[in-house]
Amino acid sequence: MLLSGPFEKFVEASPVTVMMRGIIEDLFHPERLDRLFEENAVTQYTRTLPFSTVAEVMGEVVFNVNPSVGASLQERVDSLPVSTRAFYQKLNGVEPEVAAVLVRDSVRQLAPVIRKLGLRTPLLPGYNVRILDGNHFAATEHRLLETRRETAAPLPGQALTVLDPDLRLAIDVFPCEDGHSQERSLLWQVLLTVCAGDLWIADRNFCTLGFLFGIAKLKARFLIRHHASMPLDKIGRSKLIGDSETGRVFEQAGKITDPETGRTMTVRCVTVKLKTATRDGERELVILTNLPKKDADAMKVAALYRKRWTVETMFQEMTENLTCEIKTLGYPRAAVFAFCLALMAWNGMSVIHAALRSVHGEETVEENLSSYYLSLEISQVYHGMLIAMKMSHQ
Repeated sequence: MLLSGPFEKFVEASPVTVMMRGIIEDLFHPERLDRLFEENAVTQYTRTLPFSTVAEVMGEVVFNVNPSVGASLQERVDSLPVSTRAFYQKLNGVEPEVAAVLVRDSVRQLAPVIRKLGLRTPLLPGYNVRILDGNHFAATEHRLLETRRETAAPLPGQALTVLDPDLRLAIDVFPCEDGHSQERSLLWQVLLTVCAGDLWIADRNFCTLGFLFGIAKLKARFLIRHHASMPLDKIGRSKLIGDSETGRVFEQAGKITDPETGRTMTVRCVTVKLKTATRDGERELVILTNLPKKDADAMKVAALYRKRWTVETMFQEMTENLTCEIKTLGYPRAAVFAFCLALMAWNGMSVIHAALRSVHGEETVEENLSSYYLSLEISQVYHGMLIAMKMSHQ
């Protein structure tokens, strides 16, 4: 039996590691990964090296099972069907869309499990909340010949990530190989995924007329901080609503106009005069939303915007607990691939969170569970568990 013999000891001593093993086997199932690759790859193809092997090697680095791609390859020196050079060529050629598909497929696999275990308390009942944020991958070492004459460390890429806070899943990712391009250049791709009944929460970097009008046209809602460069006409006087945890909350109506089409839209302007200045020294922020007041008053709007930090917490956890940004991966496509695998890993951890919530309750897990120690336990125990499993099958 699968759980007999040496495996039983790991079930008793570190059940979360055993759970993670099962999740990884499902997410990184070779046949599924190779099928997704064949269906979505445009320029790459499989000759000798299966895509699933590339994903497995990178997955071990992301999960901190191995310290580097080289170390993971060294363990496969006798079984790898191609040379190390050929492996790196395959890795550095993984197309961004293939990497993004893996994240979306992980959601298809894991979302039903989390729903069965029980969702977190909804941020806003009746809406599919989507938190959007961007992540520029950290500057890499000058390992590539092309970058050695540059004084600044090269930026290998970036990505926009969409978080479903109720599921605690990264449900979508929009990668870009150019780390220096504007995040706004990817918004047209995001709009293709917007559905009626969504509520999109984002920072001011995404406050553009095209994005706001696009969301409204699709019968969805937005809650986005106003960017000073976007024209906004405030209507009437600002009304004091009350005091929140972060500051005094005011509301008034506003109107935005698209100068190219002449379209106009009335929005709610919720202003928070902060008790403590932001890291940029700002004392006031303005949030634009087309949410009806009956669904969310000004105090609720201010509270929902604060939840935008949830996605930044996800990025922080990925950086601290998973190897989502490999400094030596100067090749943009390899960096994008590593980031997307880290999103898959984070999604897998969310299933463990859901399982613990179902037993211990949401409040206990949210307040007491340390993602750092959870990841540390898995990374420390996982490798030993694999060795024990191999020995038991010999």
